[in-house]
Amino acid sequence: MYNYRITLKKEDMNFNLGDFVRFVDENIEGYITRIIDKDMIGVTDANDFEIPVLASKVTLVHGDIPEDNTIVNNRQTTVAPAAEFKKEGLYLALISDQHSPAVAHFHLLNETSYQLLASMTTEKNGDYKGEFAAIIPSGSAKKIYSANLGDIQLWPKFHLEILFSTSANVAPLPPLAYRENIKGKDLSVAKVDIPLLKQKGWLIRLDEPAPLIDARKLKESFFKG
Repeated sequence: MYNYRITLKKEDMNFNLGDFVRFVDENIEGYITRIIDKDMIGVTDANDFEIPVLASKVTLVHGDIPEDNTIVNNRQTTVAPAAEFKKEGLYLALISDQHSPAVAHFHLLNETSYQLLASMTTEKNGDYKGEFAAIIPSGSAKKIYSANLGDIQLWPKFHLEILFSTSANVAPLPPLAYRENIKGKDLSVAKVDIPLLKQKGWLIRLDEPAPLIDARKLKESFFKG
């Protein structure tokens, strides 16, 4: 992973939560921890003080190289044998930003052997916004959304649509649709280790494991009474 240094033009401001920025007119640097509106952002400095500022008054000073957006071959390069094929293990993972704990990042975790085609749209007050669309290989995770952790009651409703694909000799799964508002109770449990993200966070299961059927009890139920 490489770092680079850029300065955005004022007419092309497009900041994200967690971006590291510098004030144009003052000797202040910090991380963006709140998007107030299309013109204003909140920047938290080294003293953990959040400062409202016009987006036009800051510049992006460094960041990670964006993910490669080139076209991805739709055929899996590595396919698990049918006997080892994992059909379950799809999660929405929520972790805190490593630099600014006030910022929450949502990741889609694919622990299955399927390749996923996923899209994410948010809904708030009747307004919809496409946030994410990409292929997620087996055994990987991708960030799909960021939000201020303190504004959980203001978070939009998530609309996730997921298709499952594999070139293995395995029956396909039906598309998965997740349409929910994340609430405080979803984060009331203890954080767990998330190996794919190499840190602790909260996990929300998106695919329910198949119920275990006891054949003997099922048979007995037919002969009762």
